[in-house]
Amino acid sequence: MDKSIPKYPRILAIAPSSRGFGFAVLEALDTLVDWGTRSVKRDKNSGCILKVKKLITHYRPDVVVVENTSIKPFRRSARIRALTTRILRLAESHGVTAVSFSRKQVRQAFFADGEGTKYALAEIIAKRFPEELG
Repeated sequence: MDKSIPKYPRILAIAPSSRGFGFAVLEALDTLVDWGTRSVKRDKNSGCILKVKKLITHYRPDVVVVENTSIKPFRRSARIRALTTRILRLAESHGVTAVSFSRKQVRQAFFADGEGTKYALAEIIAKRFPEELG
């Protein structure tokens, strides 16, 4: 779907995990609206899709962002890769632009040399949103 993104988009970022997923909702690139985790038991992919659908319906994002899990060698399990694909399709079915970024692209956005640890990235994010994450 070719949908233009507004100047100040609402972004829903989803990070699938072994227990469910983490999420963050950003608005205008500098406002952290909400964040958290959602746990799912039993049929994890179907349960995650239901919970992501609720987030899309509630927050009405302009963009849904996930990790690009299709890059070889695969760093993520087959279940997580399938879930990521389903999340992208779900977003598009709701008329939301769906985007995926590789780990390398994310690191290059935060670190000039593209190198950095998860801890260093967490510090950068905590400094950017001190009131929300304090």
